[in-house]
Amino acid sequence: MAQQMSGEDEEITGINVTPLVDVMLVLLIVFMATTSYMVQQSIQVKLPEAESGKSVITKKNLTFVVDRDSHIFVNGHPLEYADLKKFIEEERQKDGGKDKTLQALISADKNTPHGSVIRLIDEVQKNGIKDFALHVEGKAM
Repeated sequence: MAQQMSGEDEEITGINVTPLVDVMLVLLIVFMATTSYMVQQSIQVKLPEAESGKSVITKKNLTFVVDRDSHIFVNGHPLEYADLKKFIEEERQKDGGKDKTLQALISADKNTPHGSVIRLIDEVQKNGIKDFALHVEGKAM
């Protein structure tokens, strides 16, 4: 039982790229989601534990990290206290100034001096960010 080629059968010469585009879009979304997570985890800090620790979700969140040597990082980039006001203003003006409400998520190494964390909170509040949260690890029960 051999299959016969009829005159109407044509060779397939085109490639359907729709599945390829679907896979690429999924990979792009995964890459975008994991990139922000990797930036936050690249600065080595040991967070203190708290039983009341929980996730905070807001419209516009700035991530501040204070390492054990009291150096500050904003969204994964090192920053000096002198440049903090300018940085916050630039973030407030992004997107045409539509989203003017900012929230700070402050993470500090548990070996960071208490005064360094208080200084950062004070600077953040002086620059118009009234809502802030302290990032801690949830304590295992």
